[in-house]
Amino acid sequence: MPQGSDCSRELLAVTVEREVVRGNVANMNSSFGRIALIAIGLLAVIIGGVFAGQGMNLIPGSFMTGNRMWFSIGLIVAGVGIILVVLGLRRPKAGRPNK
Repeated sequence: MPQGSDCSRELLAVTVEREVVRGNVANMNSSFGRIALIAIGLLAVIIGGVFAGQGMNLIPGSFMTGNRMWFSIGLIVAGVGIILVVLGLRRPKAGRPNK
């Protein structure tokens, strides 16, 4: 027979297992998942823009200034950021069924 903390551990394990089976853990259709995708995407767009600007010699004062490699990296990072923002905006809102 479980004693004290052993009983609470078993109860916690059963509760976590139930939530995993139901699919309630890490639900990316939640508002938190949408906001996280949009925020990370916007951050990537800003960072990619700075990298591209430095690579094109538009933003001086760095070892990246005037280096085409950083322009290319900036475009790739900004492109990934745009994709993340679009995915975040297109996810269904929590509580709404998919069409």
